[in-house]
Amino acid sequence: MRKIILIMNNLLSNFKINIPQGIYLKDPESSLLGKKIIEQGIILIHEIGFEDFNFKKLGNLINSNESSIYRYFESKHKLLVYLTSWYWSWIEYQLVLETYSIANTEEKLRKAIEVVTRTTKQDSNFSHINEVLLNQIVINENSKSFLTKDVDVDNKDGFFIPYKLVILRLSEVISAYNSSYSYTLSLSNTIIEGSLHQHFTKKHFKTITNCNDKKTPTDFFTDLALKTLSSNG
Repeated sequence: MRKIILIMNNLLSNFKINIPQGIYLKDPESSLLGKKIIEQGIILIHEIGFEDFNFKKLGNLINSNESSIYRYFESKHKLLVYLTSWYWSWIEYQLVLETYSIANTEEKLRKAIEVVTRTTKQDSNFSHINEVLLNQIVINENSKSFLTKDVDVDNKDGFFIPYKLVILRLSEVISAYNSSYSYTLSLSNTIIEGSLHQHFTKKHFKTITNCNDKKTPTDFFTDLALKTLSSNG
């Protein structure tokens, strides 16, 4: 147990959110203004939606010139990619942290599904990031980060690595539970994307989902995964 605690503490102390460099022009984590852009950008996008969001409105909110924001991001789309990448890197961190010491493969799978599908809570380790609001942005806007005509170029440049790493890590947990299952990546992708959709429909289209305050997306995808993998085994 002492060894596990030491390893976990080491993971925590060495952890850093890794964002592909091509997404930003200047690292927003390198200055107070940059952190303010991220902090208030999350609040504003959550408040008015990505379609109505622009750098002029953000500049007015943070009492800074619009041009100063363009020194960090060349477009509002790049800011959205940054925010979704930050979110998925943060989810990967939780996935590693909360499943690392679990030996039982079913227990590990249940925990992994919980991490990627649950309702987000505030993380005090990142004071300028409101993870609860960011989670809502990802639920509403995540697909807009890659449903563009430039998706293949952005993918080649590594913009979606944090998102894909979460899918790969969950796929590895699925494979450990049932090594004969042939669709681990597809199932992992379905759980992660499907969870966003279920959270969205639970709030906006309540008549077409069984998820509610008592039956969560975590419950649904845990049931789906275990029954799928058990029948396949």
